[in-house]
Formats: sequence, structure tokens, C-alpha cells
Amino acid sequence: MASEGKKLFNIIILGVSFMFIFTAFQSCGNIAQTVITNLNSTDFHGSGYTSMSIIYGVLSASNLISPSLVAIVGPQFSMVISGVFYSLYIAVFIQPATWAFYTASVLIGIAAAVLWTAQGNCLTENSDENTIGRNSGIFWALLQFSLIFGNMYIYFAWQGKTHISESDRRTVFIALTVISLVGTVLFFLIRKQEDTKAPGDDDSTNEILGESSSARNTMMRAVAAFKKSITLSFTKEMLLLSVTTAYTGLVLTFFSGVYGTCIGAVNKFGSEEKSLIGLSGIFIGVGEILGGGIFGLLSKKNRSGRNPVVMLGILVHFIAFYLIFFNMPNDAPIAPMEGTDQVAYMIPSKEVAMLCSFLLGLGDSCFNTQLLSILGFLYSEDSAPAFAIFKFVQSICAAVAYFYSNYFLLQWQLLIMVLVGFFGTITFFTVEWGAAAALAARGSDYSSI
Repeated sequence: MASEGKKLFNIIILGVSFMFIFTAFQSCGNIAQTVITNLNSTDFHGSGYTSMSIIYGVLSASNLISPSLVAIVGPQFSMVISGVFYSLYIAVFIQPATWAFYTASVLIGIAAAVLWTAQGNCLTENSDENTIGRNSGIFWALLQFSLIFGNMYIYFAWQGKTHISESDRRTVFIALTVISLVGTVLFFLIRKQEDTKAPGDDDSTNEILGESSSARNTMMRAVAAFKKSITLSFTKEMLLLSVTTAYTGLVLTFFSGVYGTCIGAVNKFGSEEKSLIGLSGIFIGVGEILGGGIFGLLSKKNRSGRNPVVMLGILVHFIAFYLIFFNMPNDAPIAPMEGTDQVAYMIPSKEVAMLCSFLLGLGDSCFNTQLLSILGFLYSEDSAPAFAIFKFVQSICAAVAYFYSNYFLLQWQLLIMVLVGFFGTITFFTVEWGAAAALAARGSDYSSI
């Protein structure tokens, strides 16, 4: 029981640490394009969409080596180092320079790959097949509180403002940098699991071999982790789950960057258009937390497995996409600094916009909690490579989406998500049915997942 209590403590610390870091980073992502639009009349000539495209492009490539890096450094220290780079990226906005902005985008892409691989490794190490669903839900719910706190500040601080001043920008990003550093320090509280071998098994041998053997073993683990990533990439289950993961990457781009920009560009919202970006983030966070709580913490009472949750997620998202299509002007994602006066198929409604934010968050939590759960279940022995592949696919699709967000009208972005989401749901169902069959063969209770 003591060991189980320690594992639950680690999951909570993991979630709280990510909550602080992503309170800063996701708030930064939500307002980056809006802030940069106000900066582009100065010497700064960056693009928030381009920056996020670089981040997710580098992240996807870095996932090829992140399992090896985590194997060498260890998951805890990997997360600490990554958290420092997240803080540096946010700090760039305090006194923006184009070269620093894009350099930091590259560095945080590498750091993100390591961070999320280490997170998956830590989550799996502190879970078993009976607790992976619960722990995934706890982690996801705590993480998504990040959407509440940062955006709540933005909503109240920017209420009634149509232009973001230099003072406003510096105040926000100094605060966000400090918050990110707090989350980084909290990683040190994660307790290491005890070595399960018998007390005298290999101690004398290890003393004789010394540090050279330790270094050689570390390198062997790194090489093995890389080879395992390549092998897992081509398994049937991982290829099928990659379609679902690709959809989460597209949705991540949409709700973390594009949708907030759309809301901030609609002139029909009047003087509230900028503060509504923060309010939208809050509603997304409420949806994420509610989904994490219901589908993670209450997973033990779900006797039907993961498929109904994913089905609910895609239905919720389709409703949100339909309402956004009717409520938001088509040119909102690519509108100039002056915003857009166009109207879609209805007069833009703040209430409908916030409802869609909630639905986007709820649907996203349905997909992500179940993906975390099924990856931890299927690849409990190879968690670092499995989660690296997951982030590789998710981030490369996010990078592609951020790139085309510079050019595509809203209707085409929604259509792409509908098509990928439909096929991603089908492929998830296929893998889940296989997991249920494997559990049945082992005589385990399907509801335990």
C-alpha cells in the first residue's frame, strides 16, 4: 500500500508540474499571434503560426532520439531540463527579437519531445493495468487546469482592450515565465521507485565493473530505445493508433492557436474581442478537466472499455465544428490586425463561441485520456518508445496544421479535421477491440482498463 501511495503521489506531482508549465505555455500559445500582430509595426517580424509550426516540426523529428535521451538522463532530470527551455521560450516575449523568437522555437521543439517522452515513461512506471486509466485521468485533469488559470488572468487583464501595450505584454510574460519555472522545480519532488532486485544480487559485480560498465550499459539502453522506437512504429496497433493521434494533433493546433485567433479577429464582438480569447481558453479548460475527471477517475465503473468515450469525443467535436462553421467568418484565421467585419451564416454569438470552446475541450479530453490509457496498457514494457511515437505523429500533424493555418480559410480547416477524425475513430475502435480480446484471453476483467 505504501508503494501504491507513492505512485499516486508521483502522478499528482507530475500533473501539478505540467499544470504550472502549461499554464504558461498554453496561455502563451493562445495570445502569441494576437500579441505578435500588435508587434509587427515595430522591428519584430515574426509569426505565431510559423513559430508553432517550427516547434511541432522540430518536436516530431526530435522524437526519434528522445527515448535514447530519456534512457541516458532518466525521466525526472529530462523533465527538469525540458522545463527550463519552456521557460526560456516564454521569456523571449518579454523583449521580443525575431532571431531569438525562432531560435527558441527550435529549442523548445527538442525540449518538448524529451518532456512528453519522459512523462509517458513516468506515467507508465507508476501505473499498472488496473490503475493506468485512473492515473491517465488524474494527470490529464490536473494538466488541463493550466487552461483555466492563465486564460482567467488574460480575460480580466485585457477586458475592453483592442490594443495590447508593451506594458501589458511584459507584465503577462514575466508572470508566465515565473509560473513555468515553478512547475519545473516541482519535478524534483517526484520520488524514484525502489529497485526490485534482491539486495545482494549484482552489487559486488557492479562495484568491480565500475563506471565504465555503467556508461556502456547506459549507451546500450539508449541504442535499444532507439531500435525499439523504429520497431514499434511499424506494428499494426501503432499504425492504426497513429491515425487517431494525427487527429489529436490537428485539434491541438485548432483549439490552442487558431480558434483563439479567430475569436480575437471578429469585430462584431466589439471591445470584448481580445478578452474573449482568455474566456475561450477557460471554457476549453473546463471541458478538458470535466472529461479527464469523468473518463479517467471514474474509469473503474466503465464496463464498456474505451470505445464509447472516443465515440462521445468525436460526436462532441462534430457538433462544435458545425457550430463554429455557422458562427465564425471564414477569413477569421487569416484576418489582418484590423480584424474582420465579415459574417458567416449567423450574427457572431459570444455564447455560441464559448459553447464551442467547451465542446472542443471536452472532446479533446475524450481522445487524449483514452490514448494515454491504451498506450500505457499495450506498451507497459516499452513506454518511452511508445509515447515518443505518439508525440512524433501528434506533433508533426500539429506542425502541418500550424503551417496551413497561415493560408487556409476556416471552412477548409474544419473539413480536414472532420475527415481525419472520422477515420481516426474507426482505427481506434479496431485497436481497442484487439485489446479487449487480449484481456479476455488472459482472463482479466475488461472494465479494469
